[in-house]
Amino acid sequence: MRVGELGFWHRSTGGPPRPRPPLDGSLSADVAIVGAGFTGLWTAYYLKKADPSLDVIVLESEFAGYGASGRNGGWIMGFCEGLPERYAGRGGEAAVFALQRELIGTVDEIGGVIDREGIEADYYKGGGLTVAVNPAQEKRLRSGVEHARRAWGLKESDLYLLDPEELESRVRVAGARCASYTPHVARVHPARLVRGLADVVENLGVTICESTRVGEIRPHEAIAERGTVTARWVVRATEGYTASLRGQGRELVPINSSMIVTEPLPDSAWEEIGWNGHEAIGDSANVYIYSQRTADGRIAIGGRGVPYRFGSRPDFGAEIADTTVESLAEKLYSMFPAAAGAGIDHGWSGVIGVPRDWCVSVHADRESGLARAGGYSGEGVAASNLAGRILRDLLLDRKSDLTGLPWVGHRPPRWEVEPLRFAAIHSIYSLYGQADRFEARTGRPSLLARAIDLASGRH
Repeated sequence: MRVGELGFWHRSTGGPPRPRPPLDGSLSADVAIVGAGFTGLWTAYYLKKADPSLDVIVLESEFAGYGASGRNGGWIMGFCEGLPERYAGRGGEAAVFALQRELIGTVDEIGGVIDREGIEADYYKGGGLTVAVNPAQEKRLRSGVEHARRAWGLKESDLYLLDPEELESRVRVAGARCASYTPHVARVHPARLVRGLADVVENLGVTICESTRVGEIRPHEAIAERGTVTARWVVRATEGYTASLRGQGRELVPINSSMIVTEPLPDSAWEEIGWNGHEAIGDSANVYIYSQRTADGRIAIGGRGVPYRFGSRPDFGAEIADTTVESLAEKLYSMFPAAAGAGIDHGWSGVIGVPRDWCVSVHADRESGLARAGGYSGEGVAASNLAGRILRDLLLDRKSDLTGLPWVGHRPPRWEVEPLRFAAIHSIYSLYGQADRFEARTGRPSLLARAIDLASGRH
């Protein structure tokens, strides 16, 4: 089994892409974007499509797609983190419902770009399943579906429950009691998407400077090791690596997420499992997993490993602990016993950016020229696209339906200082694990998990 090396997605595309030149000296531009992940690249894409005359430069510390954009679970999902009640504070219920409609539409928007631009990314819109494997999870799942319909304005066709027989007609998950299904999720090969998008953006005339680490963002300036870019707008698109910028260590914390992928499964295993619709599959545990059936017949599954490093230090590598590989493999084989004959081919990790209130934010200040987007908490493959379109309209001073969405202008509270931050985050994930073990043993929903939800602001 391989570990690290940036993960299976990058390896399956032939390893790191061809290097692009770094920034070499100071220069000026209309827009400087710090970070060449999905947020930065989508922002550059939509800006250049709207105004080809713009001089846009993207500054990336490693290579385009190096971070979570090229290492994630490959879910393009029409939903986002954050309590709808919090978003309703900026525009009310109507704004929340509008946000949800835009997110749902984003799944097809990305599919349309992939098609128009000729990006080979294994895009397949098969929807998403969330399964419950014990009575506690079932109760939480059923109440969650009802709440989501009310709070987000979803139609019954947007999110509905499947009984065990209906689920089995799609996929056989051992011990599943029920599942929810939504058609608004697509599977994708994330490294192919982000690297293809980088090539498209470059062909539009955007300059991407790799191996260019920005240490500080100031009004109208992005200050890197080899020079400073002065621009009308400077966009922070660093997500899980935001803490590496001077003065921004408490804005978004880098939470570690890990994945493993199997060797290709034989046809006999797929006949037993089913999964012919290629749905994205998660579970209803407090420490949840996410998985997909890859285009080449593997199962990729992810979840939380060692969650956080002291001082919000981003992990620039992709190393994964042996215990995390073992726990993910155990989960995989318990859900899909027919996959037990397939070995684990690769394990890796990456960091996601999590705000203190779990709410996505997009902001642009015309006076300072500073703009930002992020805080997707692991659901950024689609959310970053919508954020990029919002930033396009904000930077071009266009008033649109997008600029009225409740992400706009939101300012998350800062995280606690150390060592409180470290202790709190590790305690939360440890206690969630205890809650899952209690629920598996008793079948009763954990009051401890509910208390942690409330204390952490997650739900």
